[in-house]
Amino acid sequence: MALDVSRTGDDPLRVVAFDLDGLMFNTEEIYTDVGGQLLARRGKSVTRELLDQMMGRPSPVALQIMIDWHDLDATVPELEQESQVLFEDLLETRLEPLPGLLALLSALESAGVPKAIATSSRRVLVDRILGLQAMHARFDFILTCEDIVHGKPDPEIYRKVANQFGVPSKQMLVLEDSENGCRSGVAAGAFVVAVPGPHTSRHQYPGAAIIADTLQDRRIYHALGLPPVA
Repeated sequence: MALDVSRTGDDPLRVVAFDLDGLMFNTEEIYTDVGGQLLARRGKSVTRELLDQMMGRPSPVALQIMIDWHDLDATVPELEQESQVLFEDLLETRLEPLPGLLALLSALESAGVPKAIATSSRRVLVDRILGLQAMHARFDFILTCEDIVHGKPDPEIYRKVANQFGVPSKQMLVLEDSENGCRSGVAAGAFVVAVPGPHTSRHQYPGAAIIADTLQDRRIYHALGLPPVA
């Protein structure tokens, strides 16, 4: 059940950190199709259980899980190169911002709230996605899996976001769609909002302050002290 959270007291939320895949854009459904094609070429199939294990993890970790799951005769670098080609082929025609993203970005910008991206994806893919949507300039900075040692669910990436903003983690709102991402934000001490999608509907979100319907959820705006979305 979603919680009704009101921000009061001495720790106002001052910055926002966005996950990317499945939270800002529909890239998780594209990745699912890519994974299906990778496995079909090898006589295997993608399952919901496999996707749950891979979701929210850095690409090398996720692909190693795929290799181990199906005992594939392939290496992580081979699958990374192959999946990047497949992903690129689908991006231009399939990429879309998810409901509420553009309105929330505009509301944060109107209020002068700094924002960053903290993603498990590689920078080359992040740059491609944001380039297609002309969004690089809308974020103060971006951290990817190449900027950290330990990927989600480890808290390293969100601790680095808070440090780079120069605020305590408890004054940072984290938006995530996956269980691993939420665990990362919670372990970092942030105020975490889970925004499940169809691909993460079976995930658990222990420690999340809000389980939102979409990025349009009024509770996100309320927690940040923003005027409610129309």
